[in-house]
Amino acid sequence: MKKIAVLLLFVMSGVYAQNNEAIKDIKAHQEEQNKEFKTKGRSPLTEADRKVFKELDFFDIDLKFRLEATFIRIENESPFKMKTSTDRLPEYVKYGELHFNLNSEKLQLNVYQNTKLIENPEYKDYLFIPFTDETNGETSYGGGRYVDFKIPASNKVILDFNKAYNPYCSYSSRYSCPIPPKENHLEIAINAGVKAYTKHH
Repeated sequence: MKKIAVLLLFVMSGVYAQNNEAIKDIKAHQEEQNKEFKTKGRSPLTEADRKVFKELDFFDIDLKFRLEATFIRIENESPFKMKTSTDRLPEYVKYGELHFNLNSEKLQLNVYQNTKLIENPEYKDYLFIPFTDETNGETSYGGGRYVDFKIPASNKVILDFNKAYNPYCSYSSRYSCPIPPKENHLEIAINAGVKAYTKHH
């Protein structure tokens, strides 16, 4: 029994350490977002809004929304024009799919790649996950949110909705933002990441 107790304590210590590191990573990500929004030339806010900006409003960090997903690469997809908040129609291609379980539900999100952006070496491995969920128009931005992603080295990946963010057009009409395709709607509330923007924050 003593050996079992020691082993259990060792396992729990490992889980605690992993969770602690994940929380630190998410907090660092949030701090970087706030820094960007305060910085002239980097912030999507109007100059007037930037001067009074304090911080973004985030859902409480919840590691339930930081989950392991299976990445499936999809080959030979035809590029398509993704609708945006303006008349602009950037070209994307479906690069793969993420399959995961949340609240005992099997869910899926498509992962996209911008066909022009990959011409820039800095973004050669950049992928894009636009999505909507049941919080849109309530506690989160009505037009959906995004999660950044990179071409993974294996088919087991981490999908962290705590890092979900709003499109820039939710802060200023001078931006043109991709509208999440309807197949990327999750019929579940993703209470994680950035909430809807209100100027008093």
